[in-house]
Amino acid sequence: MTTEITTPTELKKMDPVFGQLSFDNHEQIVFCHDKDTGLKAIIGIHNTVMGPALGGTRMWKYANEWEALNDVLRLSRGMTYKSAITGLNLGGGKAVIIGDSKHDKTPEMITKFGQFVNSLSGKYITAEDVGTTTADMDRIHKETKFVTGISEELGGSGNPSPVTAYGVYMGMKAAAKYKFGSDNLEGKRILVQGNGHVGETLISYIRKEGAEVFVSDIHQEKMDAMVEKYGAKIYTGDDIYSADVDIYSPCALGATINDDTVYKIQAKVIAGAANNQLAVESIHGKVLRERGIVYAPDFLINAGGIINVYGEIVKYEKGEAMRRTENIYNTTLEIFSYAEQNNMTTQQAAMQIAENRIEQRKKENANR
Repeated sequence: MTTEITTPTELKKMDPVFGQLSFDNHEQIVFCHDKDTGLKAIIGIHNTVMGPALGGTRMWKYANEWEALNDVLRLSRGMTYKSAITGLNLGGGKAVIIGDSKHDKTPEMITKFGQFVNSLSGKYITAEDVGTTTADMDRIHKETKFVTGISEELGGSGNPSPVTAYGVYMGMKAAAKYKFGSDNLEGKRILVQGNGHVGETLISYIRKEGAEVFVSDIHQEKMDAMVEKYGAKIYTGDDIYSADVDIYSPCALGATINDDTVYKIQAKVIAGAANNQLAVESIHGKVLRERGIVYAPDFLINAGGIINVYGEIVKYEKGEAMRRTENIYNTTLEIFSYAEQNNMTTQQAAMQIAENRIEQRKKENANR
C-alpha cells in the first residue's frame, strides 16, 4: 500500500475558492459548464443581507480560470458595497463567462447561461456588463425572470451605460469641488482611459463643460471616433500614468492603480468608471492619500448602472434613476468629509459606511 503525499502546490489547487486572496466570506460560488455550447461561467454571490445579489455578466478572454475566479470574487464583492453605499435593497453578485465575446459567444451559450441563472431561484439577478449586450439580456429573459437591463421594448430600462456615465460625471465634479474648490470642469485637463459606451458618454459630458480631454484606448478606431465626435485629443505620451493632467479617469478594466503606477500618477484627482481600480485597497489607497491625490471610490461613482436597472425591480422610471444617480455628487462629498474627519482613505470611508448599513440591516433581519 502506498501513501500519497499532497504538496503545497496541490493543496492550493484543491482549495481554489476559499484559498483565494480575493475570497471575502462569499456566500456562494457557482461554476457553470455546458459541453454542448462550450459555456464556462462562474457566478459569485458575495452577500445577500440587503437583498438579492444583483450584478452584471462579464464575458472576457481570461488568461486562465484562476484569473476568471479572482475577477468574479473581486467584482461581486464590489457590488455588495456599491448597492449598500447607494442605499439600494440589493446584495452583491457578479458573473463571468470565459471566452472572447466577439468570437466565442453564441445564442445557445447565452441561453444555457440564462438557465443556470434561473436555477438559483432569484438569489442572483444578472445584468449587462463588458462583453454582453442588451440583446443578450433579452435572450436570458426568455429563460428566467431574474435578469435586468432588458430592452425597453420588453419593459426594461435598456442599456445602463449612459446612467453609469452620468454618475461618474457627478462623482468627478464632486472630487473637483473638493480638490480645486469648484466643480466647474472648464479648462481642466482630463485623461479618459477606455473609450467604450461609458467612457464615450462621460467624454461627451465633460467636453460640453469645456474640459480639455485626452483619450487612451487599446482600439485605435475608438480613439479616432472620440477625436471626430467630441474634439478630444489622443494621448501620445509614453506613459499615461505620468501624464500632466488634472484628472485621471480609468474607464476600462480594474487594478490600474498598482505598485507600478501609483507613484507615477501626476493627476490630482482620480475619478473613473472602472471597477476595482486599486489593485490592493489598503496599500494603494493609502499611497494616494499620502500623495494628496483625491480618489473617488469607484464602487460609489459608477453605481448609476445598478441604480438604473434597480428601477426594473422596484418600478421607478428613468427620471427617478437619473435623480438618484445625481445624488452621487452629494454622497461623494460626504465620503470625502468622513474620510478627513476620521483620518482614513476615501476607499476605507466608503467601505465603512457601506458595512455599517449592512450590519444594521443584519440586526434588523435578526430581530424580525
